[in-house]
Amino acid sequence: MAVYRLCVTTGSYLKAGTMDNIYATLVGTCGESPKQKLDRVGRDFASGSVQKYKVRCAAELGEILLLRLHKERFAFFCKDPWYCSRICVTAPDGSVVHFPCYQWIDGYCTVELRPGTARTICQDSLPLLLDHRKRELQARQECYRWKIYAPGFPRMVDVSSFEEMESDNKFALTKTVPCADQDDNSGNRYLPGFPMKIDIPSLLHMEPNIRYSATKTASLIFNALPASLGMKIRGLLDRRGSWKRLDDIRHVFWCHKTFTSEYVTEHWCEDSFFGYQYLNGVNPVMLHCLSSLPSKLPVTNDMVAPLLGPGTCLQTELERGHIFLADYWILAEAPVHCLNGRQQYVTAPLCLLWLNPQGVLLPLAIQLSQTPGPESPIFLPTDCELDWLLAKTWLLLPHTRYTLQVNTIARATLLNPEGLVDKVTSIGRRGLIYLMSTGLAHFTYTDFCLPDSLRARGVLTIPNYHYRDDGLKIWAAIERFVSEIVSYYYPSDASVQQDSELQAWVGEIFTQAFLGRESSGFPSRLCTPGELVKYLTAIIFNCSAQHAAVNSGQHDFGAWMPNAPSSMRQPPPQTKGNTTMKSYLDTLPEVNTTCSNLLLFWLVSQEPKDQRPLGTYPDEHFTEEAPRRSIAAFQSCLAQISKDIRERNQNLALPYAYLDPPLIENSVSI
Repeated sequence: MAVYRLCVTTGSYLKAGTMDNIYATLVGTCGESPKQKLDRVGRDFASGSVQKYKVRCAAELGEILLLRLHKERFAFFCKDPWYCSRICVTAPDGSVVHFPCYQWIDGYCTVELRPGTARTICQDSLPLLLDHRKRELQARQECYRWKIYAPGFPRMVDVSSFEEMESDNKFALTKTVPCADQDDNSGNRYLPGFPMKIDIPSLLHMEPNIRYSATKTASLIFNALPASLGMKIRGLLDRRGSWKRLDDIRHVFWCHKTFTSEYVTEHWCEDSFFGYQYLNGVNPVMLHCLSSLPSKLPVTNDMVAPLLGPGTCLQTELERGHIFLADYWILAEAPVHCLNGRQQYVTAPLCLLWLNPQGVLLPLAIQLSQTPGPESPIFLPTDCELDWLLAKTWLLLPHTRYTLQVNTIARATLLNPEGLVDKVTSIGRRGLIYLMSTGLAHFTYTDFCLPDSLRARGVLTIPNYHYRDDGLKIWAAIERFVSEIVSYYYPSDASVQQDSELQAWVGEIFTQAFLGRESSGFPSRLCTPGELVKYLTAIIFNCSAQHAAVNSGQHDFGAWMPNAPSSMRQPPPQTKGNTTMKSYLDTLPEVNTTCSNLLLFWLVSQEPKDQRPLGTYPDEHFTEEAPRRSIAAFQSCLAQISKDIRERNQNLALPYAYLDPPLIENSVSI
């Protein structure tokens, strides 16, 4: 008789325990154990519990290859989900095998677990293990199916509740026909206190292992409901018309002020802060260094000489690499939208900026269209104050970037008909889909890789570019960590090239996310460990640090609405000298639009609880010593980066903390 000891850990999440019966089968090289119920006196598998059981076999099983968990009904109770963290198996000879699980097991089913010693497909030779890999991959493909959301859009996960609402034939995403009347039976409904419709069923039909935890869900609701109800009770979400005074906007989110939001309110109209936002605001990737001016922006030296001052000229500053361009060409053909029954407006402006001798980035000239001419004047800092302020306001448009659950939330609350995007932006839902599709068509692997992007844009030497400095440190830390892991599992070019699962994964991303576009430069296969390191580094960086950089500050920089207006109610000015404070206020969003937009900024900037900062891996999927050492080294490196950032921030008038590692979520989760 051989006795194997099992130590079963149930997750500590809310409702992670189960009343269902759990059975176990051990599979080894010399046979498998009988299916045995895991049962002891008292409650089994309570949330957070660690319990021990024995599995008896007629003989030893050899090397343990698989552990099967069977979940079956208990008495008359309904099925009860179980979150199993891990199981440790101690063999009769005292050797221990760890089986990471870290997943919800829903319904009545059998789950097969492999030991935590990671192996590529090339390292598996036993038919049993190869068959297990094949079946597991097939199961995942059936669970996570691709679906077309809109033409030119990256493929999305096929959530069943979207079938009625988003079928290509019925929903007509790219047409101008309103869709609000087509979704009566979809579950897309207004909820009390919220200014937009929410597709409730889409939030419920999620596979449990990609759904928010109960803690995170409660946190998200707690963030949203008080803010929305507060504005609803005060009548702000229903109040149309212009703001009477700019100062009135200060009182909308009076209980949600931050140091940065207050700083923005005080300094938003200063040219130096306008330039600062291109470096360290919510869209710090717009600037390109110029060696010559584009023909579509005919700025002359005489126009900018008063700002440049004596001893230099525009051509000299171009040669020195001190002139930069922010080009919003992507907005040129964006469809526009109606808010409160009124036509809204959008432009495709160009902004020329200058890095002065003091290291301050300042706007030199703004043209509010892609086509120069008499009806598209070039606005300058020397123009009257309100003309220049209005021109800058047209450039201060918010930048929003949207893993599986959070994308579903976005489609259920932001991109759904009459969702927040439809309620607050000039371009609406249809326009945002256009922008994302057009952006994807021009997005390249260079853009995806931070060091390459910075080099291509010519912004490696701009001072006070904290996004760049912190981002490069984090990129390097991720790269070192990934390199150690990759070198452990992929020691040669052949080990990368012969991993069919890896190559299929890369190919699927190329096809489904980047639509097989060769011009993007994204790889469709990988040939060397170095290529794999870069690819994984870029994915980890963009899903963590880059998302934090462009998302976390939206409330900080947008709470003062004139600094980030979501819509404009008047067309761009075609002449100078006619702007008044009244016409400026009549161009900004109406009161209810402003409040809905502030609610959006508040929601997307507040990371729900149950957070896992970058480098935090509580789920121990790696059980070998080498990867564990690499994780510890990665965490130590991130801690040093955090220390350096916090020391620097003590000397800054406006601290930049969005890339402080403890504040960066491991994944896109809001």
